Amino acid sequence: MLQELKQAKSKYTKYENLYLEVQNVKEFVNLLETEKDESLEKEIEKNIKTLQKKLEKLQIEVLLNGKYDENNAIITLHPGAGGTESQDWVQMLYRMYTRWANDNGYKVKELDYLEGDEAGIKSVTALISGENAYGYLKAEKGVHRLVRISPFDSGGRRHTSFASVEVLPEITDEIEVEINPEDLRIDTYRASGAGGQHINKTDSAVRITHLPTNIVVSCQSERSQIQNRETAMKMLKSKLIDLKEKQQAQTINELKGTQMDIAWGSQIRSYVFCPYTMVKDHRTNYEVGNVQAVMDGDINGFLEAYLMMK
Repeated sequence: MLQELKQAKSKYTKYENLYLEVQNVKEFVNLLETEKDESLEKEIEKNIKTLQKKLEKLQIEVLLNGKYDENNAIITLHPGAGGTESQDWVQMLYRMYTRWANDNGYKVKELDYLEGDEAGIKSVTALISGENAYGYLKAEKGVHRLVRISPFDSGGRRHTSFASVEVLPEITDEIEVEINPEDLRIDTYRASGAGGQHINKTDSAVRITHLPTNIVVSCQSERSQIQNRETAMKMLKSKLIDLKEKQQAQTINELKGTQMDIAWGSQIRSYVFCPYTMVKDHRTNYEVGNVQAVMDGDINGFLEAYLMMK
């Protein structure tokens, strides 16, 4: 509650400051109408451009008003069919999200990592920490499609690969979720992965299975089994809350006489490297021609277009 009040005050303060800046610019415009001044005119144009950017940013912040938008985000990536091709695509997406997080002041903590057989990643889960991390990244939920000339195909043929992105809010201790200990199966194992940071010599990694729903979560990022268990329980709570909300949404859709399309091929975004270069979001129709910039983490346009659409 205190956190929500703090964020509301912050947005209101930004609005007040922006309003005062607009009034100042108006006074300069009135002054310019009575007396022509070229330097003042250039200064006003500069201020208007700055105000426009501030207004757009505040507009996006105001749209981040969902129940868990202010929370940290837990992001999980899985490859589709296609073996090495799809696993490499997961690694490319994971790099894209970590670059975006670093460029926008968020912290990334790897929670679980399973490297690919020959290249890429079989699955990875990471915690993205910072204000409104979930609010922004919730736009990324769904199937992402890649079209390119495969570096793994000696014939230089074009391949299409798919990867699924799951984004959940990190559920804090203030939010109570009832979990019966008898419904849990907890396994421990030795952490492993693609290098020293993923390897532990003790059985510190933890895997928790929620038997009634068959939800499985795992964590191997901490040295201590206790810490891994605590983190895994947070992940489980997030998944259970997400499942509950999906069930509620499905009930509403059934009452409306509609069905949710959850087919694997229903991609939300396509990343095309060949025969042309373009990244297009199929929900908002927002598109960018510079694929490499997107893969380097420049995805704010897609996130903001999704928020504006919702």
